[in-house]
Order: sequence, then structure tokens, then C-alpha cells
Amino acid sequence: MKDSLEPLAPERLAWRCDPASLGFDFTDEIPPLEGLVGQDRALGAIELGLDLEAPGYNLYVAGPAGSGRTTTVQREAARLAARKPTPGDWCYINNFEVPYRPLAVLLPTGMGPEFARDLEGLVTSFRQEIPKLLESEGFQRRRAEIVRSASERHESAMADVSAFARKLGFGVQLTPGQVMVVPLHPSGEPMKSEEFEQLTPEVKTDLQERNHRVQDELDKSFLTHRHLDQEAQEHLEALSREFAELGVGHLFDALRMKYAGYLKLVEYLSTVQSDLVAHVDAFREAPRDGPEGAQEVVHRTVDGKYAVNALVSNAPAGGAPIVFEPNPTYYNLVGRIDYKPGPTSMATDLTLIKPGALHRANGGFLIMQARDLLLSPHAWEALKRALRDGEIRVENLGDQLSPLPTTTLQPEPIPLSVKVILIGDVQTYMTLYQMDEDFSTLFKVKAQFAAAMDRTDEAIRAIAGFVSGQVHSLGGPAFSREAVARVVEHASRLAEDQDRLATRFDGLGELVVEASHWARQESADRVGAEHVDKALASREQRVNLVEEELHRVIQQGTIAIDTDASVVGQVNGLSVLDLGDHTFGQPSRITASVGMGSEGVINIEREAHLSGPTHNKGVLILSGYLREQYASNAPLALSAGLAFEQSYGGVDGDSASTAELCALISAIADVPIRQSIAVTGSINQRGQIQAVGGVTHKIEGFFAVCEARGLTGEQGVTIPASNVRHLVLKREVVKAVAEGKFRIWGLRTLDEALELLTGIPAGARAEDGSYPEGTVHYRAQRRLNQMAATLAQFGGNSVPQRAAVADDLN
Repeated sequence: MKDSLEPLAPERLAWRCDPASLGFDFTDEIPPLEGLVGQDRALGAIELGLDLEAPGYNLYVAGPAGSGRTTTVQREAARLAARKPTPGDWCYINNFEVPYRPLAVLLPTGMGPEFARDLEGLVTSFRQEIPKLLESEGFQRRRAEIVRSASERHESAMADVSAFARKLGFGVQLTPGQVMVVPLHPSGEPMKSEEFEQLTPEVKTDLQERNHRVQDELDKSFLTHRHLDQEAQEHLEALSREFAELGVGHLFDALRMKYAGYLKLVEYLSTVQSDLVAHVDAFREAPRDGPEGAQEVVHRTVDGKYAVNALVSNAPAGGAPIVFEPNPTYYNLVGRIDYKPGPTSMATDLTLIKPGALHRANGGFLIMQARDLLLSPHAWEALKRALRDGEIRVENLGDQLSPLPTTTLQPEPIPLSVKVILIGDVQTYMTLYQMDEDFSTLFKVKAQFAAAMDRTDEAIRAIAGFVSGQVHSLGGPAFSREAVARVVEHASRLAEDQDRLATRFDGLGELVVEASHWARQESADRVGAEHVDKALASREQRVNLVEEELHRVIQQGTIAIDTDASVVGQVNGLSVLDLGDHTFGQPSRITASVGMGSEGVINIEREAHLSGPTHNKGVLILSGYLREQYASNAPLALSAGLAFEQSYGGVDGDSASTAELCALISAIADVPIRQSIAVTGSINQRGQIQAVGGVTHKIEGFFAVCEARGLTGEQGVTIPASNVRHLVLKREVVKAVAEGKFRIWGLRTLDEALELLTGIPAGARAEDGSYPEGTVHYRAQRRLNQMAATLAQFGGNSVPQRAAVADDLN
């Protein structure tokens, strides 16, 4: 066991990159990094997902931020998009049969805007030509003929009525606004009213009967007049249509010839022509004294009827579209229908239909951040509906949620063929997969980026190439090979593994930027290792205020931490605090108290509701170890308490279970523990020490406390042996170890920890369950047996047995 208790050699505390092994002197000698390194699994999944055309094979790209997810997806999508055909143009045109349902038309690539311009120009020409045609001499002559003919027929009809009335002794008098029938004298003169009153009753009756006959004939004449007016109006309208056909028909003929290869467009042009001719009067000049706003509304309404909304148009040689939507709201995804103020209310037409990201990406690729999509109300459901139905419906949310039907447009849905790529973290992927039944059928490909890659020569060269590319884009001084070596070492520290390198290139990029800054501040023509070190120190100084405050209160004694005494039932445990932008370790005093009883091990943090489930499990494991180790021949008559002193927040994790068990056995055996050594590590019921996280930060946290008080050479930290490969300690810590001022041990068993902390052999158990006299386990077992015997005297011949595990589970 003595060999295993030797402290770790300095070279095992961190991996150092040999600058000479990089193969260059400065980064301007090597090409920038192109592509991705260390993410073969993710890259293969991305290529598969982008290539597959089957329904539901959309991608979810998972991984840590800064690992190159978005850049890689965009690069791979661009590579594939260049080989794919450019999708056509989607346009909305008027539905003359059902005006509130505009029709969606797919045109060849680039033709949408051209067709819209052609039709707009045609309507503009129509508007300009129609007033001229209707004011032309030929039109006015034909119109005058129709009016004159109608007037003559009116006069003839009225003459026939007058002749009929005169035969019956009546005359027809035309006055403004009315027609009067009056009786006549035989001389033809109108009869006055007083003369009529002097007539005999028989004559009056005869006149009245003849008057009725005249009135009947007059009514027939009125019908004839109305028919004549209607006929004349129809002739005038037919004349307008005739001249409109003759005047602008050649414009439509030219467009029909231009788009002869597209039957749907030719048919639509004929429909527009028929409607324009049928409504030619709408294009007459508005009265000059009319309100300008009213004229504008009329023009907009008429023009919107014949407009073409080129919703989406793609460059002919652009390949498949790639759309990155930074703000995936409902309307930004599926589009919207806008409104404009009218004379009395808000109005809309097909030109106010606006496209969304799905329209722009149709036939190509749509890239979004999963978190942004999920945080936007209704956006996730809208995306799922579009992918599930294979079509894009433009519907305003207000229309969907309104309790009463509203008058609005209902554009024809557009068929959807798009590859959606969501970029997010693994937790979001798991949540969607478990909670949304549609997710697994719509996003069948998962591409997961690793947080770290193996430390190979290729990976090191890739980081060097990345530094070269960053320097080139910044336009700053080149990095020396020593500076690059520091950056590579920082990648190992970020990975917390001597054999791995972090793939979060954003963090490395920030380091390059800041190191270049310090080099320019010193007017250096090259960035050296000292500039990288200064950038790292400056970054830490900006974010470590909380850490320094904790160290200050420890140095003041406000938080009690011993680093040079030996105390029974007390040990320095280590924990990690993660503030988001800064992670650091700090020591915590763990104490244990024991006495006779049957309560077992009491977790004081749990009793105070400050202990998490993993920490509770770790304490229960301690109870299992004690039974295994000491209760094979006698009952465990123990009541013990464990506590993190001066801990007022929650405690979770099992990384302190080795320290807690050492404190507990120290209290039972009445053996003091060296406070100059801090302990971290998980433990199982067999007494084997297991790996934990954050060992580098924990060691550096205890080192900082010891360094502030003065390094003595007796101070150090024990970690699990399986964690040695995770050590990436700062240079000052490694230097102190090399000078014998600080020590670090990698331990495998609790017995090694007990022997190191107490200076007393732990003791190996014999077949009969006993331990060698004088060892730690011998002392612990002897005292437990004494407590069991004493407790038995108080309680009779048997000791009440309430297992510690049962107590902690109550």
C-alpha cells in the first residue's frame, strides 16, 4: 500500500503541449482550418439527414454551444444545395370565381416577378388607353348614333301614344318629371277644369272610361321606353367592350405569345382580358372633383384584382435555397396577410399576402434554433402542422382565434418540400422526444456534437489551423508556436481530460482575440505564450469576484477551515461552485459525532431539508459500509450525525462520501485526521473510491487557501485514482508540487485514505472478522463492540435493531 500512497509526480498533473512538435514557428506558415474535426459521428448524421428525401427525415442537431453546429450545418447544406435544382417561383393570382381564395401558381425559376411586371404593365396600359379610346372620334360617333337612334325611337313611341290619346279626345302633355293626360274640346283645345265640372254625369263617365284606356296605353309606352333605355345601355356597353377589345387586344396577344408554353398562364390571361373588358367602365377617368383618397382606393381595388403577387422568387442559378431564420415567430414562419386602411374599414387583397421562412426555404433548407422556436407562441405547432400536412397555409392568428367568423382572404395552400434543421441542446431534444409524440416522426435524424475529441495529432493540428484562421480574420499579429501550444493546453483544460481536447471553438476563439489584444497593447509583432497567459488571467480576474470573497472570509476565519492541525471526526471536503461564467472549488468542513444508540447514521443536511437525492444516497452507502465492515459478529449499536459545517445552501452529489466516511470512522475510532489534506471522491459499500467531477477545480480551490496561509509541504489533496487523467492543473500548482510544497494523491480504497489521513495502518480484516491490534479498523470495531455491550446492559440481553438505512428512508 505504500507505493499507492506516494504522491503523484508533477508530470501526471497536467498535459503539456510541446511547441516543437507543432511543426511550425508562427501561424502564418500554416493554412487556416477548413471543415470540422473530431465530430465524425455528427457529420455523418448531418450528411445522411440532408441527403435523405423521405418524409420525416428532418434533423435535430444537438450539442454544446460554440462547437460549430450552426457553421457546420450551413456549410453542409450549401454543399448539397449547389447540386440541387433551383425551385420555381410561387405566385398568388386572383380567383375570379371565388375572389376570397387566391390561387397559388408555380412558375419556372425567375418567371414570377417577370410575369407580375408584365401583367402590371398591361393593366397600366389598359388604364391609359381606355380613356383615349372612349374619347376618340370613332367611339363618340358610334355612341352618338346609338343615342340618336334611341332618342328617335323614344319620340316615335311617344308620338304613337299621343295619336292614340287624340283619337279618344285626349291630349298628352310632357312636363318636367311627369306626363299629363288632359281632355280636349272638339276644336283640339285643352278642356279647363271648370268646363269639365259643367259636363253632364254621362259625359264625365264616358271621358273617364276613355282616360283609363289612354292611361293603359301610356303605361305600355313607359315599358317600351325602359326597354329602349336598357337596349341603348347594352349597345353602349357593347360598344365600349368592342373598342376595348380592339384597342388592347394586341397587348394580351403579345403576352399570350410570350407565355405560350405555359397553358395555365395563357388561360389566366384570357380570364383577365375578359374581366377587364367586362369592367371597362371601372377604368374611366374619375371625376376631377372627386376625393383623391376615394380615387386611390378605387384604383388600388381595381389594380389588386389583376395583380400578381410574386410571393417567392429564386435566382435561376442559385441552387436550392438555404434560409436561417433568427426569429422563428408564427408569422415569420408561415407568413401573414396584411391590411391597409380603407374609406370605412381595413381592407386587404392578394398583394398583401406576405411570405414566411417556410415559403422562402421551400425546395431547400430551413435552419432554426430550437429554443427560439419553442419560446415563440404557436410557432412550434404551426411548423409541425406544415410538415405533417406537406403544405403551407397563410392564416392570421386573429382569424383563427376569433370567436366569430371574419371576412378575410383564404389563400390556397402551397405544397411544401423542405428540410428543416433545428439546432439545440441535448436536454431540449430529450424533452421533445419524450413529451411530443409528433417529434420522433417529423425529426428522424439526430446529429449530436461531442463536447470533446481525442487528443490526436490531427486534433492538435486542427486547433493550430483554427488559430491561424482566427488571426487571419482579425488581421492581427501571428501566434508563435508557444502561444498555440498554450491554446491547445487550454482546450485540454476545457475538456477536463489529459487525453481529450474541447470542441467548443468559440471559447478558443475568444482566447485568440484577447491574446491578440494584449500583444497589440505591448506593440508586439508576434503573440507569445505570455500574451495567452495574460488573456487567461485577465478573463479569470473579471469573473472570480465571488471566489475571492469566499477565500477572504476563509482567511479571516469567518468560515472555519483548518489546514495544519489533526482533529478527531473532522475532515476537509471539497465542492465545486458553478456560477455560469466561472467555476471554482472550495473546501468545506465536514464533521461527525457518534454515540450509543440504534438510529444509525443521521444525515443532518437531510433532516434540515438541505440535502439532495444523490447526497442522501451517498450517506446511505456509508451505513452499508459500516454494516459490512463492523457488524458481522455483533450488532451495530450506533447513533451518528454527519454535517457540512457552515453550509446554508443545498448539498447534493456523492463526491464527499469518502470524506464523510473518513470523518465518521475517525469519530468512532477516536483517531485524529490531518486537516492539511482535503479529500474528494465517491465511495461504494465495499470501500472502493470512485471517480467524481471537477477534481481540477477542487484541488486549485484548496491550494489557493493553503497558499494564502503559506505552503508547508504537508498540505495536499486526495482524489480517486481513476480521476488522475482528468487533472489539468494550473502551472503554479504543478510548480508547487514539483518543489515539494504541495502534494496530490490518487487513491483507490478507503483504507488508503484512512492510512494517509491518520498515519495509522487501516488494518486488513481476518477470516473471523477481526482486525490487527492498533489499526484504525481495530479501534473502530472495539469501540462499536463496547457501545453495543453497554447499550445491551441498559436494554437487556438484546439491542433494539433499527437499521440506519431504514431510518434514512422513513
